[in-house]
Amino acid sequence: MPLTLPTRGAMAAVLLSLGVGLGGCDALDPSNLFAEKYKPEVVADTPADKLYSDGLAKMEDKDYEGASKSFDQLDKQYSYSDWSRRALLMTAYSNYEGAKYDDAITASKRYLQRHPASKDAAYAQYLMAMSQYKQIPDVTRDQERSERALVALQELVQKYPTSEYANDAKAKIQITRDQLAAKEMEVGRFYLEKRSFPAAINRFRDVISKYQTTRHTEEALERLVEAYMALGITGEAQNAAAVLGHNFPDSPWYKDAYALLQTGGLEPREEKSSWLSRAFRAVTGQKTASAD
Repeated sequence: MPLTLPTRGAMAAVLLSLGVGLGGCDALDPSNLFAEKYKPEVVADTPADKLYSDGLAKMEDKDYEGASKSFDQLDKQYSYSDWSRRALLMTAYSNYEGAKYDDAITASKRYLQRHPASKDAAYAQYLMAMSQYKQIPDVTRDQERSERALVALQELVQKYPTSEYANDAKAKIQITRDQLAAKEMEVGRFYLEKRSFPAAINRFRDVISKYQTTRHTEEALERLVEAYMALGITGEAQNAAAVLGHNFPDSPWYKDAYALLQTGGLEPREEKSSWLSRAFRAVTGQKTASAD
């Protein structure tokens, strides 16, 4: 059965029975009947030092989310003041401590955009880099986070080489590069097992050219010997084994490479003009220069 709306007269009768005065025709307009009267409420700003102290107190209680909210409120209420600058850095820090790394990255970036010449800019860069570093996944997964961490850590060392965070960043750069090399090795071994030798060679070459100072270099050289021997490219296999033996003479990977060459009646032989030899000479030269 269709819904029948009450007539204007019937509604007026209902209102009269409830003791509501008519007050003219406009009072019966439904939009007036249900309209709420809005009364703006003026909320006084909380003093800056109070918000800052509240944030610090919550940090002490390990309420990092609450602390972040206090510092964020301080930043908004006192925009572009020194209080705002301090609050923004503490927002990044509280999010980092609370493992909300993406929020920490966002706050750190905002700080660096607003205050690039601040005395605390190096710390903001460190928080951003560490927030990326903390999200590095295991080697079986995509390494985009590792690449982002490497870029952020390298920027820290380049922009703030004398900061107190530079040495820690350098150590973490090496760890991150090792992670990226490990991923390349995992993929390279997969291709080697599937007998996709050119694809495997490309991965092992990347390890040597990009991540030569990592612990994976010795294996990458030996795997190159395997792949080149499988393809019958014996000259490249001999060269890879020679570079391996020259730089890592006591490595078990060199012993494997040497034994593999001998199965084909071959010996290691280095080609000085090869990309492998040039790559290792470049690294040796860098180390010598840095030592001087």
